[in-house]
Amino acid sequence: MPMGAVAARDLAYGYGGAEMLGRFFMPEGQGERPGILVLHGAHGLDGFILSRAECLAGFGHAVLAVDLWGGRELISDPAAIGPRLGAFAGHRDMWMGRIEAARAALIAQPGVDNSRIGALGYCFGGTGVLEFARKGGALKGVVSFHGGLDMVEDDWSGQAGASVLVCTGAADPMARQEDRLRVEAGMSAANVAWETNLYGGAKHAFTEPDRPGQPPFAGFDARAERRSWAAMRKFFQDVLA
Repeated sequence: MPMGAVAARDLAYGYGGAEMLGRFFMPEGQGERPGILVLHGAHGLDGFILSRAECLAGFGHAVLAVDLWGGRELISDPAAIGPRLGAFAGHRDMWMGRIEAARAALIAQPGVDNSRIGALGYCFGGTGVLEFARKGGALKGVVSFHGGLDMVEDDWSGQAGASVLVCTGAADPMARQEDRLRVEAGMSAANVAWETNLYGGAKHAFTEPDRPGQPPFAGFDARAERRSWAAMRKFFQDVLA
C-alpha cells in the first residue's frame, strides 16, 4: 500500500495519430519529485499496473502508468497477444516513439523534476524499457521485471547513460541464459552500469497474479516478487537521488 497520500488523474497524450490515456499519480506535498514511467505487459494498463504505479507514488515519486496500446485497451484473448507484440517489435520506431511520448507527457507535469526520470516495465514493458534505454532514451535508470530478453537487440552504443537493473527468472523461456548473457555483453561493451538479479525456479510473469488460462511457462513467485520489488526500490533510491 502507498506510504503517503497520492492524487491521481488520467493523462491523455498522443503519438503518430494514436491517442493514449495514461494515469498520472502525484504525491501530495511541496517540491519537485523524481518521475517514473511504468510500462504494462501484453494485457494492457490493467488494475495490477495501476496499483503498482500508485504504490510507487506513495514512496515519493511522480508516476505515469503508460498506455502503450492506446485508448486504454485491454487484451484478454491470448491469441491476440502474439500479433500485437510482433507488430510493435516489427515497428520499433513506433514502439520507442510511444514511450518517448509518455516520457514527454510525464516531464511536462507541474512538480516533476525532468532531470530525474526513470522507467520500469513488466513483461513486454520490461523489454520496452530496456530497448528505450538502449536506443538513447533520456532516463537515469530502468528496471525490467521479467522482460523478454529475446527481443532486446545487441548494440548499446547509442545509450545515454541510464543505469539498468534486470530482474528475471531462471525458468523464463523468454529470458534464456544465452539471451541474458548476450544482453549483458552488449551493455558491458557500452560501459552501461548494469546489474542482473536472477531468481532460481522463477517463471515468466513472476510478479503478477496468476490469470485464468495462463500458459505453463508463466506463474507468480512470492519470493521473487518480494525480492525484486525491494531491489527496484533500492535501485531508484540510488539513481534518482
